[in-house]
Amino acid sequence: MTQHHKTQVCIIGSGPSGLLLAQFLGQAGIETIILDRRDRTYIEGRIRAGVLEQGTVEALEEAGVADRLYAEGLRHDGFDLAFDGTRHRIDLKALTGTSVVVYGQTEVTKDLFVARENQGQRFFFDVSDVIPSDLKADKPTVAFRQNGEDHIVSCDYIAGCDGFRGVSRAAIPADVLKTFERVYPFGWLGLLVDQPPVSDELIYANHTRGFALASMRSPTRSRYYIQCDLSDDVSDWSDDRFWEEFATRLGPDTAANLKTAPSLEKSIAPLRSFVSEPMRYGNLFLAGDAAHIVPPTGAKGLNLAIADIRVLSQALLAHYKDGSDHHLDTYSETVLKRVWKVERFSWQLSTLMHQFPENTPFEKRMQRAEFDYIASSEAASRTIAENYVGLPLE
Repeated sequence: MTQHHKTQVCIIGSGPSGLLLAQFLGQAGIETIILDRRDRTYIEGRIRAGVLEQGTVEALEEAGVADRLYAEGLRHDGFDLAFDGTRHRIDLKALTGTSVVVYGQTEVTKDLFVARENQGQRFFFDVSDVIPSDLKADKPTVAFRQNGEDHIVSCDYIAGCDGFRGVSRAAIPADVLKTFERVYPFGWLGLLVDQPPVSDELIYANHTRGFALASMRSPTRSRYYIQCDLSDDVSDWSDDRFWEEFATRLGPDTAANLKTAPSLEKSIAPLRSFVSEPMRYGNLFLAGDAAHIVPPTGAKGLNLAIADIRVLSQALLAHYKDGSDHHLDTYSETVLKRVWKVERFSWQLSTLMHQFPENTPFEKRMQRAEFDYIASSEAASRTIAENYVGLPLE
């Protein structure tokens, strides 16, 4: 027997973007249902980025979930770019007047789950066969299965926050959807370790052997990355091999401060730039990774998703509170302008800081010349800083 449910907004995906949208709408008394193919324990345990733009911090404060962020987050006023041992600090505070906060996406997700649970959010976890339908009808539906039972949600709007491999984007007809993609010829091998970070601020390093990133999650937990071949398997990389390679790419002066230990988690992630257009079809709205992916260089993925949600939530609030659909009608156009600018920055920084196997000696010299220009030009450094701390929503 099919179970029927009604709500105002059905949200597919319970990552940070779906949870934040539900939180903003819930604060205004708008009903939501959240579906996810995974369970809460799995979702909370996913290791993701942790550099938050000021706009993201402000959004979480507006959502009432920033208490732990302010207590535990690490405010960073700058970061380093390094090229073959030469380091240049991008002084975010001096160049833009603002900063970023290091606070793991895992922690953001946990904070939002607690808030939604406390406010009586309706969740359906471990669902399968999710099918958004009647997207151009006044009451679109989302069908799914859970524990062997069929369910159908009738709603006003569907928010597709279900990531790159979710069902939401696939529900847009192929003759409507346009996609743009750049797949990079390498991956990132990431390692999590309970040791103090090698530096107080992040270091993005380009070495002749490949890219490296020194990041952190807390004063006692570090997250480190190295560029690796796409064909590599995590089993190819022992902890000892990782530490040796990571230290080489950081350079001896920085590596002298490196504290090693057995890894808590180790994984390889591919890199891609991806955008789909439009981000609205009928009464389906895409947000976050369902619509766009950025390479992790510059830590823009979570921030870009949160920016989508800030625009989408305000558009939905205008509809329900004021009867105005202008912001819903312009949602796709509005967010895509910013999406493409952020894609440009992530692509540019990735191009600068990685070793590309197809690069000629000329292109390698161009990378060095670009780094030297940034290091010698306040205007060039300010451009990097403005993008890093976050562009305006519109």
